[in-house]
Amino acid sequence: MNVTVTDTLSGVQTSLELAGTIAFALSGVVEAARKKLDAVGVCAVACVAAFGGGTLRDVLLDRRPLFWIEQSWYLWCVLALCVIAMQLMRAKHFRPTEKTMQWPDALGLGLFAASGTQIALDMQMPALIAVLMGVITATFGGVLRDIVCNEIPTAFHDHHPYAVCAFFGGWVVVGLNWLALDPNAVLMIGAATVTALRLAALYFEWRLPAWKIED
Repeated sequence: MNVTVTDTLSGVQTSLELAGTIAFALSGVVEAARKKLDAVGVCAVACVAAFGGGTLRDVLLDRRPLFWIEQSWYLWCVLALCVIAMQLMRAKHFRPTEKTMQWPDALGLGLFAASGTQIALDMQMPALIAVLMGVITATFGGVLRDIVCNEIPTAFHDHHPYAVCAFFGGWVVVGLNWLALDPNAVLMIGAATVTALRLAALYFEWRLPAWKIED
């Protein structure tokens, strides 16, 4: 990959990570508001949701510095989002409901799945490992968010495809890379695929089979 393409792709990846960070941070703010946490709790849950998946990915890939340390202004964006969101909620311009949280959560899922997969591919990881890194990036922040808020993680219990959407989207990114498509288009198509699948699963009530034990 030539220098120009690498620089452009890096810029797109940064944009996707920022957008995913904001989307997951917003889902964290909504969940914290639903639990009636104080301002510190809201900021903590937002940061856990925004940075959890990417942090675990970077640790597993031995990628230093961590993405939110290298781009420390991500923190300022998340904190600013928390302040603005809390003010809007206090003014009752925005009502925190479970359905409200699904939209930013689906968007963050798609953005982080595509970005995480591409980052692992750029580090010459095997295709399966790259896809799993995308899944981890996309889901682990939401898992931590729910655990901190004393909930069973949505990814494990709502039976609508969640991690499965990220897994499928990761393979879309791998396949489009194999076809040598424009790297920026690969990221956009991968992110859109995951987000669309998650929203479709919610809208059409697609469900994964639940584990049942007969009495």
